[in-house]
Amino acid sequence: MKIEVINLSKISIIIPTINEANNLPLLLSDLSIIQEEGEILIVDCGSEDKTIDVANIYGAKVYKSQERNRGLQLDIGAKNSKGEWLIFLHADTRLTHDWFTKIKSVFKGDKNFIYYFKFKISNKKIIYRVLEILVNFRSKYFKQPYGDQGLIIHKSIYLKNNGFRNIPLMEDLDFFMRLNSKKYLKQLNLPIFTSPRKWERTNIFLQTIKNWNFRRRWLNGESLKSIYSDYYKK
Repeated sequence: MKIEVINLSKISIIIPTINEANNLPLLLSDLSIIQEEGEILIVDCGSEDKTIDVANIYGAKVYKSQERNRGLQLDIGAKNSKGEWLIFLHADTRLTHDWFTKIKSVFKGDKNFIYYFKFKISNKKIIYRVLEILVNFRSKYFKQPYGDQGLIIHKSIYLKNNGFRNIPLMEDLDFFMRLNSKKYLKQLNLPIFTSPRKWERTNIFLQTIKNWNFRRRWLNGESLKSIYSDYYKK
């Protein structure tokens, strides 16, 4: 029987960071299956904790962004990547132990498809199950996934769609809106677990409404500078 081998050197995983020393070891452990043959790129924008040390310990390639700008960080990673396929992940996410085994077919299939994971939150509260249902429904049927659901895309398709723009917020929404065709956007039947920290800082309903309002303001043409200021307001 012939055993098919996936060339892991074709895969680049890109992770933007800012003070993620606590979360990054967990994600990098999940990604360790590709460490020797693929590549992991950490694009940091000025961490003051041990984020860079953690990245170096796990053998990741480290790049620096001169400003706190996630769109810029993601694009720096893409432009410095060597892989044919790009996987964009947030640092506060986790993957299942068999994630790579289950997505191998992606790298053998049609390169025009763009994939994202099924949204899950790393908290057992029932209210988060409701949020998961709403997010996954929106993503699947309205073709509006967000960055914390991950993104798997062939580099040629990423470049064809002009990649992530140099914007500090809404870089995921902006990219998906600019796709030449959303018919190739596909949800994987595989979960990605995101940290509940942004909802735990405030009431989950209030945070959801705030996020919706930020998107509305941006779509109505308001400056990202003012939205950014409100988004990170203490």
